Amino acid sequence: MSKLARRAWFAYVLATAMLIGVIVIVFRYAVGAQDWVPFQSDGMILDRSGTALLDKTDGKSELADSPAVRASMIHILGDTQGYISPYLLNEYGDEMSGYDRITGTRHADGSYGKMQLTVSAYAQEAAVNAFNGQKGTVGVYNYKTGEILCMVSSPNYDPRSMPDVNGDPDTYEGVFVNRFLHSAYAPGSTFKLVTAAAALEELDGIENRVFHCEGSAKIGEEVVICNAVHGDIGFNDALCKSCNVAFAQIAQELGAKKLSEYADLFGVAKSLSFDGFRTQKGNFDLSGATTFEAAWAGVGQYTDQINPCQYMTFMGAIANGGEAALPYLVESVRFGGEEQYHVERRTGGRILDRQTADELAEMMHYNVVNNYGEWYFSGLHAGAKSGTAERGEGQNPNALLAGFVQSEDYPFAFVVIVEGGGAGSTACTPIIRQVLDACIVAMNS
Repeated sequence: MSKLARRAWFAYVLATAMLIGVIVIVFRYAVGAQDWVPFQSDGMILDRSGTALLDKTDGKSELADSPAVRASMIHILGDTQGYISPYLLNEYGDEMSGYDRITGTRHADGSYGKMQLTVSAYAQEAAVNAFNGQKGTVGVYNYKTGEILCMVSSPNYDPRSMPDVNGDPDTYEGVFVNRFLHSAYAPGSTFKLVTAAAALEELDGIENRVFHCEGSAKIGEEVVICNAVHGDIGFNDALCKSCNVAFAQIAQELGAKKLSEYADLFGVAKSLSFDGFRTQKGNFDLSGATTFEAAWAGVGQYTDQINPCQYMTFMGAIANGGEAALPYLVESVRFGGEEQYHVERRTGGRILDRQTADELAEMMHYNVVNNYGEWYFSGLHAGAKSGTAERGEGQNPNALLAGFVQSEDYPFAFVVIVEGGGAGSTACTPIIRQVLDACIVAMNS
């Protein structure tokens, strides 16, 4: 090959490499240029009614006036010490800065970002006060729209006066974790809703079946223990009184494969993603499970795990005829006079036949009327299921309550978990009453 030909070939290779490099740079700029910019977090974050939760304008750096509201928001907005990430500012930093790929950021013109959240400061404060230092979490959302009105993880603290977390580990265990989004809990008897839904669709005549409970029953090679001796008990009352014997027998009849199919359909072990958050996955794995273990899983024990946020959306689907909106926190972001972001509402698709959802919703309403008490749910048409989940020897069980309100004005789905709270209804109903009352006020504002 002549020297001229070699030089031409080298020039061709070099030009090709440069062209590929330019294409790569342009592509990376197009899809991720905002990640190259050190955004300032100047701006305001407001609750659904316009209450300032964070104000970083004109050189200020101010939080809400109420200590309880400030504490309620640390797992959403982060804290001033940097122990908890400011997820929303990280996710919407470009929109809050008015970033444009052509002109760059526009702080120089005196404008600032304004983020509108769906949560209510009033409901957040009510939740913190209702927990009164207990560990756990509560969430309430509008299953028609997806708006989260309340999302509180406890313990928490006022970021203006951070306590000695390391000096009091019992009180502040897991304080930096958002339990609502990033934890998974044994569901206890709240999981019987999954088993009940599967039974309604797969077992003919289940509504008219009568089970017999003597306080225990042999399933496979082991014995299921119930919380009481229920005698002869129908399907409705088996859910209302949380009869382990009846639901273990139902789970055994459904079988591990069918239970797993429904757990997957309802998203029990799946993760949700919104506004820069990704929820912790749950767990429902019956691979290699014995007959007893599969039945015990259908009761809500064995290795079952649920994420509170994900399970809340399941409650919304039951209340809403089998399909519910997916949750979100950020309604919109504006910079100056221009809207940079507005939420696109999404649904999780149909996960239940409408008739099945309506039947299960009525069973849950039956629980409220005949067990928990309608007064705990602001006198509205509500459905709920409580649970008590064992944590191990020497520890009080976790208390859980999951449910909904069926109302055109207040279409709420909710989850409450009190760690070490004992009986689900006893520990959780006083909390949800205060939070629902506050959410109703927020919707009316």
